[in-house]
Formats: sequence, C-alpha cells, structure tokens
Amino acid sequence: MRRRSPRRLLGVLAAAALGVTLFASAPVAGAAAAPAAAVQPLSTSTPVVFVHGYTGSASNWTTAMSVFRLGGWSSANLFAYEYDSYGNNVTNAQGLAAYVENVKARTGASKVAIVNHSMGGLVSQYYLKVLGGHTSVSHLASIAGANHGTTYAAACLIYTTCQQMYPGSSFIAQITSGDETPGSTRYATWYSACDGVILPYTSTRLDGATNNNVLCQTHIGFLADTSVLGQIAGFVAS
Repeated sequence: MRRRSPRRLLGVLAAAALGVTLFASAPVAGAAAAPAAAVQPLSTSTPVVFVHGYTGSASNWTTAMSVFRLGGWSSANLFAYEYDSYGNNVTNAQGLAAYVENVKARTGASKVAIVNHSMGGLVSQYYLKVLGGHTSVSHLASIAGANHGTTYAAACLIYTTCQQMYPGSSFIAQITSGDETPGSTRYATWYSACDGVILPYTSTRLDGATNNNVLCQTHIGFLADTSVLGQIAGFVAS
C-alpha cells in the first residue's frame, strides 16, 4: 500500500475538519435559527440565612445547603437560624434581626438572602415588615410558608406561636396589612395543593411576590425537593 505524503495527509485532515465545522454550524432543516442569548452571571456571594418552621431545627436545611453549595456557594456563606418554636414569634423575629446583623458583620456583606419554611415565614415577614429588616435582605424565598396562617395550628393553640399562626390572628393581620412585600427586596414563594399542613395551601402566596405553584409536594417533602431547592438557589443568585 502506497503511503501518502505528509503534505497530502494534512490537506485531507484540513478538508475533513472544515466539513465537520460546516455540518455542525448548519441549521437543522425546518428549525428557526435562535439568536445567541447573553448568559447573565449568577451571584453566589450573598450570604443565605435559612429559617426553619414549627418544631424544626438547623438540620432541616441539610439538603438545601448541599444544593446551594453545588450552585457555587461557600459553606462560610450558609447559615441556619434557630428559634423557640413554643415561644413568641415577635421575640423570634427580633432574634432573627440580631442574627442577620451578626452574619453581615462576619461576612462583610451589606445584605443577606432569607430562605424560610412553614412558620419561618411568619418570623421572616415580621422581621422584614415590622422591624424594617427589608433593608438588609436582598431576596426572600418562602417555602410552604404559613404567611397568612393555617387552620392546622388549631392542634397546638396552647402555644403562643400557634395562636399567632392561626388565620385571623392579630399577628398575621400585622404582617399582611398594606404592602406584603415591602422595600426593594425580591420576594418569591413556593406552595402546593398537596402540602397538607398549610391550610389553605394558598396561604403561602404573597401579594407582590413571584408565587410558584408546585404540582404536588408535601409540606415536609419540600425540604428534600432538590428541584425546588435548585430553583430557589437560582432565584437567590439572580
């Protein structure tokens, strides 16, 4: 078999490469050529404070923190605030205010993002609206938040927090009157008809927020739903 000269072999390879390039760049028949979209860089430097729900703890956020780390966050910028589920949500919100200031001091950030679940919605909303915390919060993501109360709280009305969480309470009236999403903070909620704990399930929605209706997810199931948690990480990074 006759060997090709180096010059001829290079010519063959160049022609093949050109053919591959033209084929790869050619539009598919019948498909419109889409304009190139500018990719917006996401910010993962904003510290995130997670606020658990009734009887919850920092351990509720294990999966969420893993999702955020995969999204580019450093563990040093992920925090979980814990409070007394059986105390008073006014006190709990005051504690959140102090906690956020501590996070800002530790990280040097001017604002944090807050991600809450269930009764953590009441704690967060009181902090942002009544205590003026919206000036320190860039994003607020509420997962199955009891933002307008839940009749499920009737099962624990011996506790002040549950009294505050019941629909029509003076606490809820205070955080929902007027503007539910004050300041320049970006607000979003995730809720589902399959929740089972937030009753009615639409209680989570906030006027002025981006409200996301999840097809079917349980109240506790949200905490392990990596799809929803990934959406939240994207929201916070936007």
